[in-house]
Amino acid sequence: MTQNQHTLAKSASVSGASLHTGEKVTLTLHPAPPGHGRKFKRSDLADEPVIEANVAHVKTVERATTIAEGNVKVQTVEHVLSALAGMGVDNVLIEMDANEPPIGDGSAQPYVELIKKAGVAEQPAPRAEYAVTEPIFIETKSGSLMTIVPDSAFRVSCTQVGPDGRFTQFYSTEITPAVYEKDIAPARTFVFYEDVKPLMDKGLIKGGSLENAVVVRGESVLSKEPLRFRDEFVRHKILDIVGDLSLFGRPIRGHVIAVKPGHGPNTDLARAVAKQFAKTMALVPPSVTPKGGDVLDVNDVMKLLPHRYPFLMVDRIVDLDGETKCTGIKSVTMNEQFFQGHFPGHPVMPGVLQLEAMAQVGSILLLRQEGNAGKIGYFMSADEVKFRKPVVPGDTIFIEVEMTQRKRLVAKCRGRCTVNGEVVSEAEMMFGIVDK
Repeated sequence: MTQNQHTLAKSASVSGASLHTGEKVTLTLHPAPPGHGRKFKRSDLADEPVIEANVAHVKTVERATTIAEGNVKVQTVEHVLSALAGMGVDNVLIEMDANEPPIGDGSAQPYVELIKKAGVAEQPAPRAEYAVTEPIFIETKSGSLMTIVPDSAFRVSCTQVGPDGRFTQFYSTEITPAVYEKDIAPARTFVFYEDVKPLMDKGLIKGGSLENAVVVRGESVLSKEPLRFRDEFVRHKILDIVGDLSLFGRPIRGHVIAVKPGHGPNTDLARAVAKQFAKTMALVPPSVTPKGGDVLDVNDVMKLLPHRYPFLMVDRIVDLDGETKCTGIKSVTMNEQFFQGHFPGHPVMPGVLQLEAMAQVGSILLLRQEGNAGKIGYFMSADEVKFRKPVVPGDTIFIEVEMTQRKRLVAKCRGRCTVNGEVVSEAEMMFGIVDK
């Protein structure tokens, strides 16, 4: 049974010190519209930039997961994301006045309490889950093993192995909001004593203490309070897995089997799931894409766009995710007019036309919004344009566009074109909306 998306009923804030930087920070969770996803807002920076919690933005994974886009970064995102994913919150804006969330007591419990304080609200849009289609296996040089296999629910089975086999623990559970709140969220982060000095030498855990982490020294456990679970360490590893896998961007139906997991292997698995998802999407023939609801055929597209042959670069819209995301397709055939001169004997689709396709999908996204019917979206600028692989006859391009900012009649979007699950082009675009 398909479930609907969820956001928060109201905003709620929490303050405290961050683990690695030691800075004081206030974090506020805000409600967000359907299709928004989970995004971080740095209110302490000029222009208050927003960065999506997506595995494509993962930059470093040493003792924490850090995401970044350009010069904007947010580190140690795993606990707050784990709480949001574990409690079923799909759409939220996470505002912070520093680059790292507060560590609290080292678990996700403070964030669960914050979510409950705000309240969870159902939204009138279906939740787009992804069911893993075939097993994925990852093995790292450090001995981590990560596997995910198809399942009707989201489950995690994890084996935690410390240095020299110390504190080897196993736990397996289905992840639901009730199970997460009771059995996973309270588990605190932990560190082995021999790792403390190297971490401090690297400028990490400046805000660490026995109040927000469990320290293991030899066979002893140092903590301000007793262990919350006999197997608290492996439960915290599952907490991290839930948070890191949420960077895939959609709820997953699959069984994760992890041995010696860590933020690096966790995010590698998230990337592998994203790659499998992209290939699955690329294999959907346009001719059998279901019509109706939020799917627009070429006649619907032409009701929104003024473009016509030979300059219409969108054959169909296959997904409209809320008001901020849109996916279209373009089937490239040898009959395209531009192949006559680009290039004889070596047909390659011009990159500027891929950019035009992104702009047209972006215009559809804007023109479908309230108050924009009958207007025209003018392409104003393009930045960070990259053409990565050639597009040739026989390719089907999936054109994905997401609105990142809108101020009155001007909007910014991020677009990318993929073929068979691989990015062939991408760009940041700006549009102006005007009357005809």
